[in-house]
Amino acid sequence: MSVVLGILATFLLSVLAGAIFTHVHGWIIARRYPPTGKFISIDECRLHYREAKPDGEPRGTIVLLHGASSNLVESMLGLGWHLAQRYRVLAFDRPGHGWSERKRGLSEAEPARQAALIATALRKLDVRNSVVVGHSWSGTIVPHFALDHRDVAGAILVLAGITTPWPGGTMGWFKRFIDSWIGWLMMRSLALPITLVLRPWMKRKTFYPQPAPPSIVRKGFIPLAFRPRAYEANMQDFAVMYDGVCSLSPRYGDIRMPVVVVAGDRDEIVWTDLHSQAFVHAVPGARLILMPGIGHMPQYADASTVLAAIEELAEEIASSQVLQVQASS
Repeated sequence: MSVVLGILATFLLSVLAGAIFTHVHGWIIARRYPPTGKFISIDECRLHYREAKPDGEPRGTIVLLHGASSNLVESMLGLGWHLAQRYRVLAFDRPGHGWSERKRGLSEAEPARQAALIATALRKLDVRNSVVVGHSWSGTIVPHFALDHRDVAGAILVLAGITTPWPGGTMGWFKRFIDSWIGWLMMRSLALPITLVLRPWMKRKTFYPQPAPPSIVRKGFIPLAFRPRAYEANMQDFAVMYDGVCSLSPRYGDIRMPVVVVAGDRDEIVWTDLHSQAFVHAVPGARLILMPGIGHMPQYADASTVLAAIEELAEEIASSQVLQVQASS
C-alpha cells in the first residue's frame, strides 16, 4: 500500500511541477514574442494577421496559412517578405495559434471552421481573387477556399500539405483523449515539458534532409506554439485532421480553379506519394511540382522554385482579370 501511495504522490507532484513550469514558461514566451500585426474580430474571436505590400500598385493578393506548431511570423520569414515586393501579402495566425483566438471545443479546430473564419476576415479586408497558400496542416484548409469561398480565392497552392486520408489514420481514441479532462490536465502540466525535450529532434526531422536554417526557432517565433492554449490548439488540430480530409476529399473533383501542389520527394512528415500526388490526381487540371531531394520545408530548401510557383498563379489571375475587363468593355 505504501508503494502505491508513493507512486501516486510522485505522479501528483510531477503534475503540479509540470503545471507550474507550463504556466511560467507560457508567461515568459508571451512577453518575449509579442504580436507583430493587427487584429480583426470574427465571430467574437480576434484573428491576428500581418499585411505587407509594395510601394506601388500590387499585382494581386497572396494569403499565407502556416502549418502545425507555427505562426504568421514564420510564414512571412519563409515566403511573405519576398512576395510583398510585388504583391499584397496577408499572413494569418490560424485560429488558436500565434496570437489568434479560438473558442472552446474540438469543432472549432475543424478545417472547414478555420477556413470559414479566415475567409470572413478576408472579406472584411476586401480581398478578392487571391492566391491562398497553405503549408503542411493547412493543406486541410486551402481546398475549402477552392470549394466554399471562391469569392475570396482565385487559385490555391498546397505546399507539402495534408490532403488525403491515410491507412490507419483513424483518430477516435486521440480525439476522446484530447477532449477529456485528463487530456486538458496533461496539456497544462506534463505534455509541454516532454515536448520541449523532444523539440531538437522534431526540428531536425521537420527540415530533414536539409539542415534547419540558423536561429529559425527564434526568428520564426516558434516558441509561441508552446504556450498552454496554443499547444492545446495544435493537439486539437491533429485530432480532427483525419476526419477533415475524409469528409472533404470526395469533393476534390468539383474544384474549378488553378491549383498547384509543391512538395519534396524526401518529405518524412507528410508523405508526398500519398497526399500530394493523390490530390493532384483528384483535382481537374492540378499541377504537381515535385522537388527532388527536398523534405518538408521546400520554402527554405529551394525558395526560388516555391516563389515562382506562387507568382505564376498570381499572374494567371491578373491576366484573367484583364481579359474579363476587356471582354466587358
